[in-house]
Parts: sequence; C-alpha cells; structure tokens
Amino acid sequence: MFLKRLKFASQAALAVVCFALSLSVHAQFRVEVSGMGRAQIPLAFANLRGEDASPQKIAAIVQADLERSGQFRGLAAGKVIDETERPEFADVRQKGADALFTGSVNKLSDGRFDLRVRVWDSVKAQDLGAVSFVVVAGDLRLAAHRISDFVYEKLTGEKGVFSTRIAYVTKANGRYNLWVADSDGENAQSALASPEPIISPSWSPTGTQLAYVSFESRKPVVYVHDVSTGRRRVVANFKGSNSAPTWSTDGRSLAVTLSRDGGSQLFLIDAQGGEPRRLTQSSGIDTEPVFSPDGTAIYFVSDRGGSPQIYRMPAQGGPANRVTFTGNYNISPTLSPDGRLLAYISRVNGNFKLHVMDLASGTASPITDTNADERPSFAPNSRLIAYATVQDGREALMTTTIDGSIKARLSGQSGDIREPNWGPFFAAPR
Repeated sequence: MFLKRLKFASQAALAVVCFALSLSVHAQFRVEVSGMGRAQIPLAFANLRGEDASPQKIAAIVQADLERSGQFRGLAAGKVIDETERPEFADVRQKGADALFTGSVNKLSDGRFDLRVRVWDSVKAQDLGAVSFVVVAGDLRLAAHRISDFVYEKLTGEKGVFSTRIAYVTKANGRYNLWVADSDGENAQSALASPEPIISPSWSPTGTQLAYVSFESRKPVVYVHDVSTGRRRVVANFKGSNSAPTWSTDGRSLAVTLSRDGGSQLFLIDAQGGEPRRLTQSSGIDTEPVFSPDGTAIYFVSDRGGSPQIYRMPAQGGPANRVTFTGNYNISPTLSPDGRLLAYISRVNGNFKLHVMDLASGTASPITDTNADERPSFAPNSRLIAYATVQDGREALMTTTIDGSIKARLSGQSGDIREPNWGPFFAAPR
C-alpha cells in the first residue's frame, strides 16, 4: 500500500511497493457532489440558446464547477434565456435564486463556437457583467471552466480556480502515466508514459514545469518536465534514492530527499541541476518537504522523535520545530497558498484521515469521513483541497472544501487515480 499504510521508511524505498496497487487508465470523469455548505448562493441556470449544437454542455460544466466549490447551489431556471434578454426577475426570485446565469452557444461557419454568457443579480435586478469566448470544439471545456471563473469572481469577489490544472498518475496494464488535466479531472493529456513507476508530481510556481520522480532507470531519479514542449532534464540522480521534489516559491530551486550520504535527508538543489546543499542533519528520516508560501520556511516529515511528525525549519536550513502533536503518525504536509492552513494525513485508530490545521492557533480537525486518505494538495485560492482516498471500495480522486462540508468525487468510469497535485493560477497556455 501507499506510504502511510506501511511502517515509516524512505519515500523512494517504498515507491515500488506503493505502486503495487492496480491503478486504472484515465477515463472520463463525472462529478459527484455531496454535503451541504454554509451560506451557499442559490444560482439559477437558464437553458443556453443554441447549446444543443455544442458537443459539450457548457451550463452543466459551469454548474458542476460552482457546486464543487461549496459556495453555490444550482437551480433550474426552466426556460431559454440568452445574454441579450433582460430576465423576468420576479420569476427567478420565486424559484429562490439570488442570481441567474444566461447565455448562448453559436456554431460558426468555420466550425468554431461562440460562447456568450451574462450573470444577473436577481435580488437587485442588476446586470453583473458578461464574458464571451470563440473557441474550437476541443477548447469548449476550457472555455466553460473560464466562464466558471468569471461567474465565481462576480458573485464572490474572489478568483476562481476552475481553469487551473491538476497533475496525477495512473497505472494500467503494467504502464504508468503522468497526466495533466483540467481541475475537474477531465481533458487529461499524458505528459509521460513508462513501464516503471512515476511518483510525486510537483508543479512549478508558474505552471510551466512539473518535477517528478521516475524509476525508468530502475532507481528513483528526479526530473523536471516542460509541460508545453515535453522536454525534460535530470535534476537529481545521485547514489541511493532521489525523491520528494518540491519547488521553492521563486521557482529557482527544488527541495529534495536524498540518501546519497546514507539515510534520507533534505537537500536544496538548483532547478537546472548541480551540486545539492544539505538542509537537515538528523539521525532519522527526513522527507516530504514543502515550502511556506512566503518562501521563508520548509515544512517536512521526520521520525527523529520516534514517529513520523511534521516539522518546520528555516528555508535555508537550521533548527526544526515540531508542528504536529496530536497522534503518533502525521505525514504529507501541504500549505494553503494564503499561508493560514496546513493540511496533512494523520493516522487515527488505524485509519488515515485528512486533517486541516489553523497555523495561528495550532488547532487541527479531521474533515473527511473516509479512512484511507492520501496526498492532499490545495487549490491556488486556498478554498479547496484535492486528495486521493478509497471510497466504496474504490480508489478515487476527491476534492473537499476546507471545512469538509462539500466533497466531490471525480471518479473514472473504469479506474482510479493517484498522486494529485493542484497547479497554480498562472498555468501555461494550452
């Protein structure tokens, strides 16, 4: 099983065992949302004029995005209303909606699609703005996610994350794939396929590169992969294991776990490669580093105190302070981009549950009802967390709001996925 289900050991030493699980090839995903959020905005969706001509159902994609955020509750407006019409707001309010989504989809003579939507405040009977995209059929889902971002920002005042990307890994028929996909798991493109394990994908701060560990040379080696061109380079291929890469906030270097000096310790290495600089000097296993959003600190996992716990130290190395004190097994730290929260996996009564800690108070709580959670990763707006788990006997990628009130299962028709890592806002052009 994966790292948390085994006796704590170096990440690289466990990787082959970790991927003994049979992960299935990517398939289309469906969003299954559960739970009730607090203070959700009731948003009515009109039928978009001309949408029947589109191979993608734009309004349904937008509704699924917004409901997954936990901030919205979708309602059916029950009629076709395009972006040029002024709605009958009394009818909308009678349905209990505070806002209304309207628009149209027009197929152009060259085969492209013209998408136009408008958002209304039905309580104040005000036009909140419109957005439009002209795209080829293959970009309809991306355009829908960008529309979701527009609606989210208009109604909440915060930036949406629906047009960002996630990376994840699958295994099927003895082959491993590293995928880059939309934030809902759809539209996946293979970045790397290999007969050997691929683990620990990590996005660069600009979203143009992925660091990961590949076993294609029959040992764990850290690579950096250019997402748009497919070119890659070796960053760490030293004696022993090379694992757990994570980017510094400026994108110039990577923190990695190396065992080249005997024992797994943290090192800092230039993103182009070169001689690494050792950061930790413990007698235990130090692994799973992650930088704080301001770049001043590194959080990591160590068993220096006898069991795996999360520690914090200066980004350039130095004394480490323990962060987790509840439970005797805490791993897989990740920081929210706003710097307020720490998400991690804790073993509780033999179960592995996603926890979220408020760093100011040190208070932590479990936020899932599953028992085999793994590898949390925050969305770039700090509002959602992606993680892997087992639900109803199947491995699945999940997202959850930070309070656990709304969860969405993004489940493949025929398989499972692992190792999710949520990309930044400024993703590379697609």
